[in-house]
Amino acid sequence: MKVMVFGTFDILHEGHLQMLKEAKQLGDHLIVVVARDVTVKEVKGSQPLNNENIRIARLEESSLPHTVRLGNQGDKHTVVSEEKPDIIALGYDQRFFTEGLEKLGITIIRLKPYKPDIYKSSLLKNLKKAKGTT
Repeated sequence: MKVMVFGTFDILHEGHLQMLKEAKQLGDHLIVVVARDVTVKEVKGSQPLNNENIRIARLEESSLPHTVRLGNQGDKHTVVSEEKPDIIALGYDQRFFTEGLEKLGITIIRLKPYKPDIYKSSLLKNLKKAKGTT
C-alpha cells in the first residue's frame, strides 16, 4: 500500500520524523510531497528558511520516505493522481490543500501530534530567528 504525506518540512524536526514513522507504518511505500518554495510563500506569506532542494535532500537523508518529490505549482492535487496513493496521511494540524481530498476516494488518516508544545515548526522557526540562526 502506498501512503502519501504532504508538507513544507522547512526545519526537519523530531515531530516531522515521528509523523513520517507513523505514516510509514500504514503501508509499504511512503511518498513525501514537499511544498514548492512559491507555494510556501503564497500560503505562509514568506519564503521558507530552506529552499525546496535542501528540504528534499534532508528528507532523503532521513531514509524514512521511499519517494520524495515536489508538489505541483498549479493544481495541488495533481500529485495525488500521478502517484495514486492508497492512503493520505495528514499532520494533526494540517489545513492547507486538504479540502476535496475525501472526494478522491482515498483513505484519509489524521496523524497524532508528537510533543506539539516542543516540536512545532512555527515555534522552532521563531526560536531560530530569535537566536539568529537558520
